[in-house]
Amino acid sequence: MARALALFAIGLVFGGGIGFVVAAGNGITLDGHDHADPSHHGAGDHGAHGLVDRPADGAPTVAMTVTPDTVSGYNISLHTTNFRFAPEQAGAADAPGEGHAHLYVNGAKVARLYGPWTHLPSLPDGRVHLEVTLNANDHRTLSVGGLPIHATKTMVVGDASGADQSQSQ
Repeated sequence: MARALALFAIGLVFGGGIGFVVAAGNGITLDGHDHADPSHHGAGDHGAHGLVDRPADGAPTVAMTVTPDTVSGYNISLHTTNFRFAPEQAGAADAPGEGHAHLYVNGAKVARLYGPWTHLPSLPDGRVHLEVTLNANDHRTLSVGGLPIHATKTMVVGDASGADQSQSQ
């Protein structure tokens, strides 16, 4: 009996450990979905965690400014109203007026933002579409009338013409 328990314990430690390493290496997490899979967090899929609708009156807003950093990369500044970044509440229950943001580059989620400033070390050359969404503590995308609260900016990187257009909502 003791031998069977010892072998069982060894199997749990080594078998489970290898399983966790393989899962983590492939982006699988304990919350039940693959964070490496773009279909869970890609373009147009800001509802992967669902939407949480807010009344239009007093709803949060977000605008985004993107500026080249003087050393390298780009600095992104978010300007919000009726919204407080609450990193200490990430993963907690929804509380109106607080949460975090998700940053997408060309439709791929690249970061979770817990404050109004972030730095991207680089962006791909060519036409680049940046989008930021405001998200509740529980990661659902904030929306008004079923439309995500977001800001977008499309710019050309590596082109001397500096053509750029932006839009926010």
